[in-house]
Amino acid sequence: MSGDLQWLLLRKQNAFIVKRVPEGPVFSREAGNLTNLHSHKYSGLANAKTIDVREKEGAIQIVTRKKDAGAHAVKSARATTTIRPRSGPRRALGVAAKITKRGYRPDLRTALLGRVSRLLEAQREKKPLPEKKVRGKKATKNASA
Repeated sequence: MSGDLQWLLLRKQNAFIVKRVPEGPVFSREAGNLTNLHSHKYSGLANAKTIDVREKEGAIQIVTRKKDAGAHAVKSARATTTIRPRSGPRRALGVAAKITKRGYRPDLRTALLGRVSRLLEAQREKKPLPEKKVRGKKATKNASA
């Protein structure tokens, strides 16, 4: 079945649609949807070639479809690339960009880099906030005490 026909069947009703505001944007929770927008371009169900990015055990996992995979193959058709956090954010973004450079959905490059950078940002340890300095009348009370 073609991707266009699948989209025509899925676009109005499927279990992954999220409608929060009646006249607002429509989102999607499906796997393989990088921007979580409900559209044919980003759909993980209607497109044969999808890129799925997720965090697994502190590492970033990028799942794509193999080039020579059969039409009915599901699990064996997936190629997984795992990026460890110790390798650094530049390498992670470079690996993600390389996947789209090879001709595998170059239109999703910016969305893929955005998703990977957000996952890297979430994994980074937060700096402790500095202690607040007391100002005004409270500062003079503490200084005289």
